[in-house]
Amino acid sequence: MQFRTAFPAALLVGCTIGGGLAATGKQLSFGHDGTGEPLGFIREAAAATATRWDIPVARNDAVDHFVELFSGRRSEVMADYLKRSGRYEGMIRTKLRLAGMPEDLVYLSMIESGFNPNARSHANAVGLWQFMAPTARGYGLRVDGYVDERRDPEKSTDAALRYLRDLHDQLGSWYLAAAAYNGGDGRVSRALAAETGRRRGESDDDFWRIRHRLPRETREYVPLMVAAALVGKEPGKYGLGDVERWMPLRADTVAVPGGTELETVAKAAGVSEREVTRLNPHLVRKVTPPGKKSFAVRIPEGHQDAFAGAFPALHAEAVARAEAERARQAEIARVRAAERRAAEQRLAARRTEARRIAARAAARRHTASRASAHASSRSRASARRTTTHRASAHTTRRPARHTTHATRRTRRHR
Repeated sequence: MQFRTAFPAALLVGCTIGGGLAATGKQLSFGHDGTGEPLGFIREAAAATATRWDIPVARNDAVDHFVELFSGRRSEVMADYLKRSGRYEGMIRTKLRLAGMPEDLVYLSMIESGFNPNARSHANAVGLWQFMAPTARGYGLRVDGYVDERRDPEKSTDAALRYLRDLHDQLGSWYLAAAAYNGGDGRVSRALAAETGRRRGESDDDFWRIRHRLPRETREYVPLMVAAALVGKEPGKYGLGDVERWMPLRADTVAVPGGTELETVAKAAGVSEREVTRLNPHLVRKVTPPGKKSFAVRIPEGHQDAFAGAFPALHAEAVARAEAERARQAEIARVRAAERRAAEQRLAARRTEARRIAARAAARRHTASRASAHASSRSRASARRTTTHRASAHTTRRPARHTTHATRRTRRHR
Protein backbone atom coordinates (compact mmCIF):
# COMPACT_ATOMS: atom_id res chain seq x y z
CA MET A 1 0.00 0.00 0.00
CA GLN A 2 1.42 3.39 -0.96
CA PHE A 3 1.70 6.42 1.31
CA ARG A 4 -1.75 7.90 1.15
CA THR A 5 -2.61 9.29 4.57
CA ALA A 6 -4.07 12.78 4.66
CA PHE A 7 -3.42 13.51 8.34
CA PRO A 8 0.15 12.37 9.14
CA ALA A 9 1.67 13.80 5.98
CA ALA A 10 0.26 17.26 6.67
CA LEU A 11 1.35 17.06 10.29
CA LEU A 12 4.88 15.89 9.61
CA VAL A 13 5.65 18.67 7.15
CA GLY A 14 4.40 21.27 9.61
CA CYS A 15 1.22 22.15 7.77
CA THR A 16 -2.08 22.78 9.48
CA ILE A 17 -3.40 19.37 10.39
CA GLY A 18 -6.37 18.44 8.30
CA GLY A 19 -6.96 21.98 7.10
CA GLY A 20 -9.04 20.65 4.24
CA LEU A 21 -10.90 18.13 6.33
CA ALA A 22 -13.06 20.42 8.47
CA ALA A 23 -16.74 19.66 8.36
CA THR A 24 -19.66 21.58 9.79
CA GLY A 25 -23.33 21.02 10.42
CA LYS A 26 -25.36 18.48 12.34
CA GLN A 27 -23.83 15.29 13.60
CA LEU A 28 -24.51 11.92 12.09
CA SER A 29 -23.83 8.39 13.18
CA PHE A 30 -24.88 4.88 12.32
CA GLY A 31 -25.05 1.51 14.03
CA HIS A 32 -25.95 -0.14 17.31
CA ASP A 33 -23.99 -1.80 20.07
CA GLY A 34 -23.75 -5.54 20.60
CA THR A 35 -27.04 -5.67 22.52
CA GLY A 36 -29.03 -3.95 19.81
CA GLU A 37 -29.24 -0.71 21.80
CA PRO A 38 -28.73 2.42 19.67
CA LEU A 39 -25.47 4.23 20.23
CA GLY A 40 -25.97 7.60 21.85
CA PHE A 41 -24.06 10.68 22.91
CA ILE A 42 -23.39 9.50 26.48
CA ARG A 43 -22.20 6.07 25.41
CA GLU A 44 -19.81 7.56 22.85
CA ALA A 45 -18.46 10.20 25.19
CA ALA A 46 -17.82 7.57 27.85
CA ALA A 47 -16.11 5.29 25.35
CA ALA A 48 -13.86 8.07 24.17
CA THR A 49 -12.76 9.25 27.63
CA ALA A 50 -12.42 5.85 29.33
CA THR A 51 -8.90 5.19 30.57
CA ARG A 52 -8.99 1.48 29.83
CA TRP A 53 -6.47 0.47 27.17
CA ASP A 54 -6.53 -2.48 24.82
CA ILE A 55 -3.41 -1.63 22.83
CA PRO A 56 0.06 -1.11 24.33
CA VAL A 57 0.75 2.52 25.21
CA ALA A 58 4.38 3.49 24.90
CA ARG A 59 5.66 6.82 26.22
CA ASN A 60 8.84 8.04 24.60
CA ASP A 61 10.16 11.14 22.91
CA ALA A 62 8.36 10.40 19.64
CA VAL A 63 4.98 9.96 21.34
CA ASP A 64 5.48 12.94 23.66
CA HIS A 65 6.33 15.14 20.68
CA PHE A 66 2.92 14.52 19.14
CA VAL A 67 1.12 14.79 22.48
CA GLU A 68 2.61 18.25 22.91
CA LEU A 69 1.60 19.11 19.37
CA PHE A 70 -2.01 17.98 19.91
CA SER A 71 -2.30 19.85 23.19
CA GLY A 72 -0.38 22.90 22.00
CA ARG A 73 -0.09 24.40 18.52
CA ARG A 74 -2.62 21.97 16.98
CA SER A 75 -5.06 21.84 19.86
CA GLU A 76 -7.83 23.56 17.89
CA VAL A 77 -7.61 20.96 15.15
CA MET A 78 -7.57 18.15 17.70
CA ALA A 79 -10.65 19.71 19.29
CA ASP A 80 -12.41 19.55 15.91
CA TYR A 81 -11.49 15.89 15.59
CA LEU A 82 -12.80 15.14 19.07
CA LYS A 83 -16.06 16.90 18.18
CA ARG A 84 -16.47 14.89 15.00
CA SER A 85 -15.59 11.65 16.76
CA GLY A 86 -19.10 11.73 18.19
CA ARG A 87 -20.45 10.81 14.78
CA TYR A 88 -18.53 7.62 14.20
CA GLU A 89 -16.50 6.53 17.23
CA GLY A 90 -19.29 4.49 18.78
CA MET A 91 -19.98 2.66 15.51
CA ILE A 92 -16.29 1.92 14.94
CA ARG A 93 -15.72 0.72 18.51
CA THR A 94 -18.72 -1.58 18.26
CA LYS A 95 -17.45 -3.15 15.05
CA LEU A 96 -13.96 -3.56 16.53
CA ARG A 97 -15.37 -5.18 19.63
CA LEU A 98 -17.56 -7.59 17.67
CA ALA A 99 -14.56 -8.48 15.49
CA GLY A 100 -12.46 -9.25 18.57
CA MET A 101 -10.01 -6.45 17.74
CA PRO A 102 -8.62 -3.69 20.02
CA GLU A 103 -11.17 -0.89 20.24
CA ASP A 104 -8.43 1.70 20.49
CA LEU A 105 -7.64 1.12 16.81
CA VAL A 106 -10.38 3.71 16.37
CA TYR A 107 -7.61 6.30 16.70
CA LEU A 108 -6.08 5.03 13.48
CA SER A 109 -9.14 6.47 11.74
CA MET A 110 -8.65 9.72 13.64
CA ILE A 111 -5.12 10.21 12.36
CA GLU A 112 -6.10 9.03 8.88
CA SER A 113 -8.98 11.41 8.24
CA GLY A 114 -10.00 13.27 11.38
CA PHE A 115 -13.27 11.29 11.22
CA ASN A 116 -14.24 12.94 7.94
CA PRO A 117 -15.79 10.50 5.43
CA ASN A 118 -15.16 12.98 2.61
CA ALA A 119 -11.44 13.41 3.35
CA ARG A 120 -9.18 13.05 0.33
CA SER A 121 -5.38 12.94 0.44
CA HIS A 122 -2.90 14.27 -2.11
CA ALA A 123 -2.57 10.67 -3.36
CA ASN A 124 -6.36 10.36 -3.85
CA ALA A 125 -6.94 8.16 -0.81
CA VAL A 126 -10.51 8.72 0.36
CA GLY A 127 -12.77 8.31 3.37
CA LEU A 128 -12.60 7.68 7.11
CA TRP A 129 -9.88 5.08 6.54
CA GLN A 130 -8.16 6.69 3.54
CA PHE A 131 -8.41 3.77 1.17
CA MET A 132 -6.72 3.83 -2.21
CA ALA A 133 -9.12 2.67 -4.92
CA PRO A 134 -7.36 -0.64 -5.78
CA THR A 135 -7.13 -1.67 -2.12
CA ALA A 136 -10.74 -0.68 -1.53
CA ARG A 137 -11.94 -2.80 -4.46
CA GLY A 138 -9.78 -5.66 -3.22
CA TYR A 139 -11.72 -5.58 0.07
CA GLY A 140 -15.14 -5.50 -1.54
CA LEU A 141 -15.86 -1.77 -1.75
CA ARG A 142 -17.53 -0.33 -4.80
CA VAL A 143 -15.65 2.56 -6.41
CA ASP A 144 -17.00 3.98 -9.67
CA GLY A 145 -18.53 7.10 -11.15
CA TYR A 146 -21.75 6.80 -9.12
CA VAL A 147 -20.77 5.10 -5.87
CA ASP A 148 -17.61 5.43 -3.82
CA GLU A 149 -18.04 3.21 -0.78
CA ARG A 150 -14.76 4.45 0.65
CA ARG A 151 -16.96 7.35 1.79
CA ASP A 152 -19.53 5.04 3.38
CA PRO A 153 -18.69 5.07 7.13
CA GLU A 154 -19.98 1.59 7.87
CA LYS A 155 -18.85 -0.29 4.77
CA SER A 156 -15.43 1.35 4.75
CA THR A 157 -15.01 0.48 8.43
CA ASP A 158 -15.87 -3.16 7.72
CA ALA A 159 -13.28 -3.21 4.93
CA ALA A 160 -10.64 -1.47 7.04
CA LEU A 161 -11.07 -3.94 9.88
CA ARG A 162 -10.69 -6.88 7.49
CA TYR A 163 -7.56 -5.29 6.08
CA LEU A 164 -6.09 -4.61 9.54
CA ARG A 165 -6.89 -8.16 10.61
CA ASP A 166 -5.06 -9.52 7.56
CA LEU A 167 -2.06 -7.31 8.30
CA HIS A 168 -2.02 -8.45 11.93
CA ASP A 169 -2.19 -12.10 10.93
CA GLN A 170 0.67 -11.54 8.51
CA LEU A 171 2.94 -9.45 10.76
CA GLY A 172 2.00 -10.64 14.27
CA SER A 173 1.51 -7.23 15.92
CA TRP A 174 -1.05 -4.43 15.92
CA TYR A 175 1.71 -1.82 15.88
CA LEU A 176 3.28 -3.48 12.86
CA ALA A 177 -0.16 -3.81 11.27
CA ALA A 178 -0.74 -0.07 11.76
CA ALA A 179 2.66 0.74 10.25
CA ALA A 180 1.88 -1.54 7.29
CA TYR A 181 -1.53 0.14 6.88
CA ASN A 182 0.39 3.34 6.22
CA GLY A 183 3.51 2.19 4.41
CA GLY A 184 2.68 -1.24 3.02
CA ASP A 185 3.20 -4.75 4.32
CA GLY A 186 6.14 -5.38 2.01
CA ARG A 187 8.11 -2.45 3.39
CA VAL A 188 7.50 -3.52 6.98
CA SER A 189 8.36 -7.16 6.24
CA ARG A 190 11.63 -6.16 4.60
CA ALA A 191 12.54 -3.96 7.55
CA LEU A 192 11.81 -6.84 9.92
CA ALA A 193 13.93 -9.24 7.87
CA ALA A 194 16.83 -6.79 7.76
CA GLU A 195 16.72 -6.08 11.49
CA THR A 196 15.62 -9.37 13.04
CA GLY A 197 16.05 -11.97 10.32
CA ARG A 198 12.29 -12.63 10.44
CA ARG A 199 9.53 -11.36 8.16
CA ARG A 200 6.95 -11.64 10.95
CA GLY A 201 7.09 -9.90 14.29
CA GLU A 202 6.74 -11.50 17.68
CA SER A 203 5.45 -8.51 19.65
CA ASP A 204 4.70 -4.80 19.40
CA ASP A 205 8.27 -4.11 20.57
CA ASP A 206 9.43 -5.16 17.11
CA PHE A 207 8.04 -1.92 15.72
CA TRP A 208 10.45 0.11 17.82
CA ARG A 209 13.31 -2.17 16.73
CA ILE A 210 12.71 -1.58 13.03
CA ARG A 211 11.44 2.00 13.26
CA HIS A 212 14.73 3.52 12.08
CA ARG A 213 14.52 1.44 8.89
CA LEU A 214 11.11 2.81 7.88
CA PRO A 215 10.36 5.96 5.85
CA ARG A 216 9.65 9.04 7.90
CA GLU A 217 5.87 9.02 7.64
CA THR A 218 5.63 5.33 8.52
CA ARG A 219 8.02 5.48 11.46
CA GLU A 220 6.02 8.36 12.94
CA TYR A 221 2.66 6.74 12.26
CA VAL A 222 2.42 4.57 15.39
CA PRO A 223 3.65 7.33 17.75
CA LEU A 224 1.05 9.57 16.14
CA MET A 225 -1.71 7.01 16.76
CA VAL A 226 -0.64 6.49 20.37
CA ALA A 227 -0.52 10.23 21.00
CA ALA A 228 -4.00 10.65 19.51
CA ALA A 229 -5.24 7.90 21.80
CA LEU A 230 -3.66 9.48 24.88
CA VAL A 231 -5.26 12.85 24.19
CA GLY A 232 -8.54 11.36 22.97
CA LYS A 233 -9.04 9.21 26.06
CA GLU A 234 -8.17 11.91 28.59
CA PRO A 235 -8.83 15.25 26.87
CA GLY A 236 -9.18 17.10 30.19
CA LYS A 237 -5.62 16.17 31.08
CA TYR A 238 -4.41 17.97 27.95
CA GLY A 239 -6.55 21.08 28.09
CA LEU A 240 -9.38 19.78 25.89
CA GLY A 241 -11.86 18.79 28.55
CA ASP A 242 -14.46 21.34 27.49
CA VAL A 243 -14.84 19.90 23.98
CA GLU A 244 -18.43 18.81 23.34
CA ARG A 245 -18.67 15.87 21.01
CA TRP A 246 -21.27 16.07 18.33
CA MET A 247 -24.42 14.19 19.02
CA PRO A 248 -24.98 11.32 16.58
CA LEU A 249 -28.05 11.04 14.40
CA ARG A 250 -29.33 7.58 13.64
CA ALA A 251 -30.64 6.61 10.23
CA ASP A 252 -33.29 4.41 8.65
CA THR A 253 -32.74 2.73 5.32
CA VAL A 254 -35.17 2.84 2.41
CA ALA A 255 -34.99 1.26 -1.04
CA VAL A 256 -35.40 3.50 -4.08
CA PRO A 257 -35.21 2.79 -7.83
CA GLY A 258 -32.02 3.34 -9.78
CA GLY A 259 -31.46 6.86 -10.99
CA THR A 260 -33.33 8.48 -8.08
CA GLU A 261 -31.98 11.86 -7.04
CA LEU A 262 -31.34 12.48 -3.35
CA GLU A 263 -33.34 15.68 -3.68
CA THR A 264 -36.45 13.57 -4.36
CA VAL A 265 -35.66 11.29 -1.40
CA ALA A 266 -35.28 14.32 0.88
CA LYS A 267 -38.59 15.83 -0.26
CA ALA A 268 -40.37 12.54 0.34
CA ALA A 269 -38.86 12.20 3.82
CA GLY A 270 -39.65 15.80 4.67
CA VAL A 271 -36.02 16.74 5.43
CA SER A 272 -33.38 18.86 3.78
CA GLU A 273 -31.33 17.51 0.91
CA ARG A 274 -28.23 18.36 2.93
CA GLU A 275 -29.20 15.90 5.67
CA VAL A 276 -29.76 13.09 3.18
CA THR A 277 -26.52 13.92 1.37
CA ARG A 278 -24.58 13.73 4.64
CA LEU A 279 -26.09 10.36 5.38
CA ASN A 280 -25.10 9.09 1.93
CA PRO A 281 -21.65 10.54 1.18
CA HIS A 282 -20.88 7.51 -0.97
CA LEU A 283 -23.38 8.64 -3.63
CA VAL A 284 -20.94 10.97 -5.30
CA ARG A 285 -23.41 12.34 -7.88
CA LYS A 286 -26.27 12.70 -5.39
CA VAL A 287 -28.22 10.15 -7.37
CA THR A 288 -28.56 6.39 -7.09
CA PRO A 289 -26.84 4.37 -9.82
CA PRO A 290 -29.02 3.94 -12.93
CA GLY A 291 -30.45 0.50 -13.58
CA LYS A 292 -33.33 -1.77 -12.78
CA LYS A 293 -32.10 -2.73 -9.33
CA SER A 294 -33.27 -0.74 -6.31
CA PHE A 295 -30.67 0.95 -4.14
CA ALA A 296 -30.57 1.42 -0.36
CA VAL A 297 -30.53 5.05 0.79
CA ARG A 298 -30.29 6.34 4.36
CA ILE A 299 -32.75 8.90 5.67
CA PRO A 300 -32.94 10.42 9.17
CA GLU A 301 -34.52 8.07 11.68
CA GLY A 302 -38.25 8.41 12.19
CA HIS A 303 -39.09 9.55 8.66
CA GLN A 304 -39.87 6.19 7.07
CA ASP A 305 -43.65 6.60 7.25
CA ALA A 306 -43.55 10.06 5.70
CA PHE A 307 -41.24 8.75 3.02
CA ALA A 308 -43.43 5.76 2.22
CA GLY A 309 -46.49 7.99 1.82
CA ALA A 310 -44.94 10.72 -0.29
CA PHE A 311 -42.29 8.97 -2.36
CA PRO A 312 -44.42 7.21 -5.02
CA ALA A 313 -46.04 10.44 -6.24
CA LEU A 314 -42.81 12.42 -6.01
CA HIS A 315 -40.92 9.68 -7.81
CA ALA A 316 -43.52 9.54 -10.60
CA GLU A 317 -43.31 13.31 -10.91
CA ALA A 318 -39.52 13.15 -10.99
CA VAL A 319 -39.64 10.41 -13.64
CA ALA A 320 -42.03 12.50 -15.74
CA ARG A 321 -39.73 15.51 -15.41
CA ALA A 322 -36.75 13.38 -16.30
CA GLU A 323 -38.51 11.99 -19.37
CA ALA A 324 -39.56 15.48 -20.42
CA GLU A 325 -36.01 16.67 -19.92
CA ARG A 326 -34.67 13.73 -21.92
CA ALA A 327 -37.17 14.52 -24.70
CA ARG A 328 -36.13 18.17 -24.62
CA GLN A 329 -32.47 17.24 -24.72
CA ALA A 330 -33.17 14.77 -27.54
CA GLU A 331 -34.95 17.52 -29.51
CA ILE A 332 -32.08 19.91 -28.86
CA ALA A 333 -29.66 17.22 -29.99
CA ARG A 334 -31.78 16.58 -33.12
CA VAL A 335 -31.89 20.27 -34.01
CA ARG A 336 -28.18 20.65 -33.38
CA ALA A 337 -27.46 17.58 -35.48
CA ALA A 338 -29.57 19.00 -38.31
CA GLU A 339 -27.81 22.34 -38.03
CA ARG A 340 -24.49 20.55 -37.98
CA ARG A 341 -25.39 18.56 -41.10
CA ALA A 342 -26.58 21.73 -42.87
CA ALA A 343 -23.36 23.51 -41.91
CA GLU A 344 -21.34 20.56 -43.12
CA GLN A 345 -23.24 20.59 -46.42
CA ARG A 346 -22.67 24.33 -46.83
CA LEU A 347 -19.02 23.85 -46.04
CA ALA A 348 -18.80 20.99 -48.53
CA ALA A 349 -20.50 23.15 -51.19
CA ARG A 350 -18.07 26.00 -50.51
CA ARG A 351 -15.15 23.64 -50.74
CA THR A 352 -16.47 22.20 -54.03
CA GLU A 353 -16.92 25.69 -55.46
CA ALA A 354 -13.48 26.67 -54.23
CA ARG A 355 -12.03 23.61 -55.97
CA ARG A 356 -13.85 24.55 -59.19
CA ILE A 357 -12.54 28.12 -59.02
CA ALA A 358 -9.07 26.84 -58.31
CA ALA A 359 -9.33 24.40 -61.24
CA ARG A 360 -10.46 27.17 -63.61
CA ALA A 361 -7.67 29.46 -62.42
CA ALA A 362 -5.17 26.68 -62.89
CA ALA A 363 -6.49 26.04 -66.40
CA ARG A 364 -6.18 29.74 -67.25
CA ARG A 365 -2.69 29.83 -65.88
CA HIS A 366 -1.80 26.75 -67.88
CA THR A 367 -3.26 28.21 -71.07
CA ALA A 368 -1.48 31.50 -70.49
CA SER A 369 1.72 29.70 -69.77
CA ARG A 370 1.46 27.67 -72.96
CA ALA A 371 0.66 30.79 -75.00
CA SER A 372 3.56 32.62 -73.44
CA ALA A 373 5.84 29.70 -74.11
CA HIS A 374 4.63 29.53 -77.75
CA ALA A 375 5.10 33.23 -78.20
CA SER A 376 8.55 33.05 -76.70
CA SER A 377 9.41 30.15 -78.96
CA ARG A 378 8.19 32.09 -82.02
CA SER A 379 10.15 35.12 -80.94
CA ARG A 380 13.31 33.11 -80.53
CA ALA A 381 12.78 31.44 -83.92
CA SER A 382 12.21 34.83 -85.55
CA ALA A 383 15.31 36.21 -83.93
CA ARG A 384 17.31 33.27 -85.19
CA ARG A 385 15.98 33.80 -88.75
CA THR A 386 16.79 37.49 -88.64
CA THR A 387 20.30 36.84 -87.45
CA THR A 388 20.84 34.21 -90.14
CA HIS A 389 19.52 36.55 -92.82
CA ARG A 390 21.76 39.40 -91.75
CA ALA A 391 24.76 37.17 -91.61
CA SER A 392 23.98 35.82 -95.08
CA ALA A 393 23.47 39.30 -96.50
CA HIS A 394 26.70 40.57 -95.00
CA THR A 395 28.63 37.62 -96.37
CA THR A 396 27.18 38.19 -99.86
CA ARG A 397 27.91 41.94 -100.02
CA ARG A 398 31.47 41.97 -98.76
CA PRO A 399 33.05 40.01 -101.65
CA ALA A 400 31.44 42.43 -104.10
CA ARG A 401 32.95 45.40 -102.31
CA HIS A 402 36.36 43.73 -102.27
CA THR A 403 36.08 42.98 -105.98
CA THR A 404 35.14 46.53 -106.76
CA HIS A 405 38.07 47.88 -104.77
CA ALA A 406 40.47 45.50 -106.44
CA THR A 407 39.13 46.43 -109.77
CA ARG A 408 39.62 50.09 -108.99
CA ARG A 409 43.21 49.53 -107.96
CA THR A 410 43.87 47.63 -111.15
CA ARG A 411 42.39 50.38 -113.14
CA ARG A 412 44.58 52.97 -111.44
CA HIS A 413 47.72 51.00 -112.08
CA ARG A 414 46.81 50.61 -115.59
